[in-house]
Amino acid sequence: MRMNNRKTVYNILSDVLDIDISLIDENTGPDNVESWDSFNALMLISEFEEKFKLSFTMKEVEHVNSVKDIIQVLKNKGVEFS
Repeated sequence: MRMNNRKTVYNILSDVLDIDISLIDENTGPDNVESWDSFNALMLISEFEEKFKLSFTMKEVEHVNSVKDIIQVLKNKGVEFS
């Protein structure tokens, strides 16, 4: 059974940031998650690149400040979200 991409993003966030998936929504970001530091931000990018088989530019990385931003970058790269 294929997992939907939003759930995949949330699962990666939950695993890397060590937070409960129920605490994640589109407004989740480094401003409201203590473990979302610069190191874990790089880990997140790495996980998203590996999972979705794509690469983020430095400009994209610099503008990711929330789950909503991550999903938008992935959409811009052709990843479909329901």
